[in-house]
Amino acid sequence: MSKFVLMCVTAGLWLPMALQAAAEVPNFTPDPSTAWNSDRPKSDDFLPPPSGPGPVLSDKAHPYVPNGQGQSTYRVADLTNPILQPWAIEQMRKTNEEVLAGKVPFIARERCWPAGVPGLDIYNRGQPVHFIQTPDKVVIINELYSQIRHVYLNVPHSAHVTPSWYGESVGHYEGDELVVDTIGLNTRTFVDNYRTPHTEQMHVVERFKLIEGGKSLQVTVTVDDPGTFTMPWSAVQHWRRIHQGPLIEDVCEPNNTFFFGYAVAPLPQADRPDF
Repeated sequence: MSKFVLMCVTAGLWLPMALQAAAEVPNFTPDPSTAWNSDRPKSDDFLPPPSGPGPVLSDKAHPYVPNGQGQSTYRVADLTNPILQPWAIEQMRKTNEEVLAGKVPFIARERCWPAGVPGLDIYNRGQPVHFIQTPDKVVIINELYSQIRHVYLNVPHSAHVTPSWYGESVGHYEGDELVVDTIGLNTRTFVDNYRTPHTEQMHVVERFKLIEGGKSLQVTVTVDDPGTFTMPWSAVQHWRRIHQGPLIEDVCEPNNTFFFGYAVAPLPQADRPDF
């Protein structure tokens, strides 16, 4: 066999294997029972990044304590975080003062409101997150109140995006990571559970990566909103792999309005269908 023929045969064998390797992507649902759940007590808070500016967290003088971790408290935001512009600080200061005065603060999940992006990454504590991966789309389902995101793969953003609850998310795979780029978010959501506001200029990039041999899923978030923040900043979320079984339909019950004797944010409602 000539060297030329040998090279052609070798290339013919190698090319399909190379294409197969290139086509391999992280599998966030290796079996039908796999889902992802929180792996820490304050999983509805972002973790700070390894370095650089990070998310708003609780005021050290008034630490956040979730239910089940002792005497629970409501969140009071740390307004000394240098990422915040003055108008955002002032808006959040008023909310802080209301919390310290004994009022119950707004949290999206407690009033059945959509979380937005990146808020969906820290929407709940306890309910699983599911991924459905197809060649042209990834669907992310947060089981709490069936919050759903659609990530369209290998396509550009639309020329004109109408702001919405979850914006427009496009994504692609980079090696072992799913990279999701989101724009077009309306201002009816908050960035986090500290009620950090944002403008329609907000641009969010999330990188989903399996770590610890597939036992955990790490999400690294980068937020850029020159209308609200003085600089781009990053945050991290971790989920652990669980074997939960079929997805459960968890419906929000609108049964606690004024139940505790205080005014609460109204439940979202639609006067007409979106289709």
